[in-house]
Amino acid sequence: MNTRLVALLRELMAADAPLTSQHLAHVNQVTTRTTRNDIKHLNTILSKNGAVITSLRAKGYEFEIKDDQLFRTFLEEIFQGGSTKHNNIPDLPEERTPYLIKRLLLANGYVKLDDLADELLISRSTIQNDIRTVKDILQTYDITLEKRPNYGLKITGSELKLRFCMSEYIFDRSEKSDIDIFNSQLPWLIKENLNDIWDIIIDQIRKHDITLSDIAINNLFIHIAITYKRVQSGHHVSLYPKEFNEIMDKKEYKVAETIVKKVETALDVTFPEVEIAYIAIHLLGTKMISQTNVTEERIEQVLDEKVYHLTSTILERIENKLDLGIRHDRELIVGLSLHLKPAVNRYRYGMNIRNPLLHDIKASYPVAFEAAIVAGMVLEEETEVKIEESEIGYIALHIGAAMERKKLATGPKRCMVICASGAGSAQLIYYKLQSQFGSKLEVTGTTEYYKLNQISFDRLDFIVSTIPISDELPVPVIQVNTILGDGDLQKVESFVVDEQRENMFEYINEDIVFLQKDLSSKDEVLRFFHQELLQQNYVGDDFLRKMEEREEAAPTSFGNLVAIPHPITPQTEDTFLSICTLQKPIMWDDKRVQLVCLLSVEKNSSADLQMLYKSLGNIVDDISIVQQMLTCNTYEDLLKVLVST
Repeated sequence: MNTRLVALLRELMAADAPLTSQHLAHVNQVTTRTTRNDIKHLNTILSKNGAVITSLRAKGYEFEIKDDQLFRTFLEEIFQGGSTKHNNIPDLPEERTPYLIKRLLLANGYVKLDDLADELLISRSTIQNDIRTVKDILQTYDITLEKRPNYGLKITGSELKLRFCMSEYIFDRSEKSDIDIFNSQLPWLIKENLNDIWDIIIDQIRKHDITLSDIAINNLFIHIAITYKRVQSGHHVSLYPKEFNEIMDKKEYKVAETIVKKVETALDVTFPEVEIAYIAIHLLGTKMISQTNVTEERIEQVLDEKVYHLTSTILERIENKLDLGIRHDRELIVGLSLHLKPAVNRYRYGMNIRNPLLHDIKASYPVAFEAAIVAGMVLEEETEVKIEESEIGYIALHIGAAMERKKLATGPKRCMVICASGAGSAQLIYYKLQSQFGSKLEVTGTTEYYKLNQISFDRLDFIVSTIPISDELPVPVIQVNTILGDGDLQKVESFVVDEQRENMFEYINEDIVFLQKDLSSKDEVLRFFHQELLQQNYVGDDFLRKMEEREEAAPTSFGNLVAIPHPITPQTEDTFLSICTLQKPIMWDDKRVQLVCLLSVEKNSSADLQMLYKSLGNIVDDISIVQQMLTCNTYEDLLKVLVST
């Protein structure tokens, strides 16, 4: 199976609704005709291996497993066999980019552009576009792509930066990280050597009571293997003498020294002293402190003053900008402080940290991720170092946990029932609500309308009433029928589950909906939005720069052909949502995008941010809704799709 067929299979397997040929064509950036031929080819393969793709009129293609065991065996052969990852030429732009980076990193000298184009079976103009993307990625590692006439291209940069880049791009990190897979990824080492390195690392970190996450151990394992290979080739890391002296004084240097000596014996190689310092940086950069039961009063005693100050500054900034109500969460203060202590070492030495949970964090905790962006801004101010998206993702986990704790602390929603038809009807509503919502809702009691002025609203979230109430009350009123139907229960549920839930289309105006636009890049889309919104007095001159700052911190593409750009901090007097659909998908950093939902939240409003993200997330996560929105040609068509969600 080639990469196009694999991409189609993955897309179909992940979908919970039929997929159109147009959508599948966008996945592989080919025509619908090519996609239909690919589907036929894929179906021929699947029919022999326990699955089938069915074409449904006016709906698209649906995937179904007929023989679970046979299909599982097929998947093991395809994906675990590695044939799709190592032997085939990459077809997609996002596959060619890491391929080219790996190819250039491993090249002994210059590589000609024409040779790369021939190797990938693409045109010279296509390879030039790919190389531009490669250049942008390499710049984040302080690595340059040197171009020499008649010679070609060559990667140049410090050994430290080159090695960081190698560790990121040469290895397939989507695989399970066990010794057998490392064996396939590290062909220059035999299995016995790999086992030796692994055992040495585990033995030493246990003996010296250094706690590393599983990801950190795997990273250290791979980096030692890279060190071995690069030392064999005569390449060594260069550190400034001052930095080297600082590292030698650390406990981690002694541990690294022991690890290196044992690895030298096992592999019959001699590591220069500077390589010991390099491994010590890994131990410094991934060290974790397990004292999670420290009280807030003792944090300053456990951590140095700078780290505690950093945590306080971050939480103050987050509270000022987003008003999440988590500033004094003790567990957050402790957890974030303990996270930042080793993180500072990573920033100092330019260590990159991988975050395999990043996509899920951005999708599941968007508000926490925005708060972490604010934290990243503070860290960049304090450390004068660019904070990578992976690090922002880890900080978002701490913030997200605090937000969940706050939800639990608030307890169930509380309401009062007002019924005009007597105590019997009121009790019926009372018990119906209790049985429907259980511990999520506390019905504090029932009363008549004329006693409304005697009720205390201090601890109530809303009122459930069988009659219209025109009085101005401090809490919302949900009017229901005396005999509660499904519609009535849904009204109440919207307040129980999320009292801020509203229809998203209330924030969308026809004059800022742009459909089927012919735009070809992220920058072009952002400039288009700014020009249109500025002309209609929705935004100010600085709005574009604030959106670009947010994109620099972390791209706002969420997958599923959707991006949700927004300014890095609230800029406008009103909350609004501007939507733009594109004729063709564009690359938004590392993801394809065709539906762009620009979100602008009014200043000093955290409620809108959380509510809108949740409503927007429900839509963009549903591939069938995204497809419907992409086919809309008028504002009315779009509203019909949104109202029906």
